[in-house]
Amino acid sequence: MGLYTTLPEDIQEVDVIIAGGGTAGCVLASRLVDADPTLSVLLIEDGPNNQENPLVAHPLMWRPLLHPQTGSAIYYLGKEEAQLAGRGIPVACGGILGGGSSINFSMYTRPQAIDYDAWDMEGWSAHDLLPFMNKVETYHGDGKKEHHGLEGPIQISSGPFRQVEAERDFKSAMAQVGYPEMRDLQDLHSNNGASHCLKYASVDGIRQDVARTYLHPRLQDGRHENLHVLVESQVIKVLFDEKTKRATGVEYRPNPAFHKDMAQRAAREVKARKLVVLSCGALGTPGILERSGVGDPQGLRDAGVPVVADVPGVGDGYQDHQVVSYHYKSSIPKEETNDAAFASADPPASIGKLLMSRDKILGWNGFDASFKIRPTEKEVDALGHDFRTVWDRDFRDVAEKPLSLGNLSMGLLGDPNQFPKDTSYFGLGLYNAYPYSRGHVHITGPTLEGPLDFKTGFLSDPQEIDMKTHIWAYKKQREVARRMKIYQGEIPSHKPDFAPDSRAVIAQGRPARIR
Repeated sequence: MGLYTTLPEDIQEVDVIIAGGGTAGCVLASRLVDADPTLSVLLIEDGPNNQENPLVAHPLMWRPLLHPQTGSAIYYLGKEEAQLAGRGIPVACGGILGGGSSINFSMYTRPQAIDYDAWDMEGWSAHDLLPFMNKVETYHGDGKKEHHGLEGPIQISSGPFRQVEAERDFKSAMAQVGYPEMRDLQDLHSNNGASHCLKYASVDGIRQDVARTYLHPRLQDGRHENLHVLVESQVIKVLFDEKTKRATGVEYRPNPAFHKDMAQRAAREVKARKLVVLSCGALGTPGILERSGVGDPQGLRDAGVPVVADVPGVGDGYQDHQVVSYHYKSSIPKEETNDAAFASADPPASIGKLLMSRDKILGWNGFDASFKIRPTEKEVDALGHDFRTVWDRDFRDVAEKPLSLGNLSMGLLGDPNQFPKDTSYFGLGLYNAYPYSRGHVHITGPTLEGPLDFKTGFLSDPQEIDMKTHIWAYKKQREVARRMKIYQGEIPSHKPDFAPDSRAVIAQGRPARIR
């Protein structure tokens, strides 16, 4: 039992190897050793131990945790694409024990019941899965208790700090444009409204990442001696038996980002008697599979990898929600937003002061309201024939299915250095609930050094449904923002460059709030 940066020489073989110590991997490793304490499990994580980073415990600190230079996130840079104005989009993933749950916004979000039911798989309906969703959580919200858990390891709460004024203002503005306040948007059924946004945080404001709630307690309780965790190590590929094609282990190496000594970077093998699990995420797992010889045969040959299994779908069909945030000037004091530390004249000093004083704002993520929305039939018609066809096929008769999701953010979601520091901001972030665009991620060579062929595919669907959804969502959020009492005007870089004679133009210097 233990957590290592270098695997002890006496650990040559285990029963189960889990590659990827993110959200899924930490839970799986913990549940396996609970179910069978005699089972030896090795969890291998690319990044560092999250317990050694004091920022992880605090939901407010997602911004520095997501910064490329802090070593807790991995950024995959997409290829330049014409429909993205020739730009390549960087996509962030968890690069630390606990994965995304250690560095994300900590927003409590569930899918809709229809998403599970659409699988049409016995035992995997929303009704079948709800008991397991409830088993995970201890819920401190206002939703009906039959929809949530009361005894799980992960605390769901509002935390110790809440920007009530802005939240009420936002929900009032949403109601004015036709989206009422709802008791619980995370009950798997509610839709087309706004609600208070709970957090993956304890009542006293501690982030509920899966390493903290599942893995570390088992590493420290003295009852799981067969649980082993190796951090700062990269899985290169899965090893297979040449005759049976059965997975027998993995090849890995120390992560050069943390192990500077070249002599320490030699690849090593560790064997698995029973099972190898890959849980490295949508952008990490395909590369391991392809370096292992599992994927499209022609693509593998082009990358110089011998074919082990002909599985053409590996790395194809990448999709993401394409979140876009729009910011506005706000009357809320900056000290009561998530810019309290990061938009100051000296961010490190401000962060240090908050940590030293254990300020309750540390237990806040800056998001107190969320929404799930659909357009009216008139708005659907305005988006054109192609959109109407897709709407009628996929959405019209499914009232629980939102077109767009989003949240109210108190503060900036971008680089604060690009904005005046004497101004306070709020934002409305929106993302497509069911994107139609697809991309891919493939290797270009047999080693970790080879660049990935990563295409996000954002906004690439032939009928431009994703783009039309963004256009509709932009207009809708602008209607909401201008009805909020805290609204103090637009930011030029966060709006389209309207034609001078457009009705959408707001004269500079005038807030133009709609009353």
